[in-house]
Amino acid sequence: MRLEKLQKYIQSKGWKSQYTEEDGCGSVDFEYRGIQYHVWEFPDGEGAESNVRDGGRQEEFSGNYEDDILSVIKSWK
Repeated sequence: MRLEKLQKYIQSKGWKSQYTEEDGCGSVDFEYRGIQYHVWEFPDGEGAESNVRDGGRQEEFSGNYEDDILSVIKSWK
C-alpha cells in the first residue's frame, strides 16, 4: 500500500475516499466539502500530482511529496 500517511489522515477525518494502486503507484481520490480531490503518484516514484492546493488545477509535488500534500490538507479549516 502506498500513500499510507495520507490515507490514514483522510480516514481519521471520516472523508469519503477511494484508493487504487497500479504498477506500484498509489492513487487516492477523496471528497472534502463537496469538492473532489486527487493524488496520483508518478511511476518513477519521484513525485505526485494533485489538486489539493487549488481544486480546479493540478500541481506537481516532488521530493517529500506525501508530507507536502499532507501539510496543505492539514491547513484546511
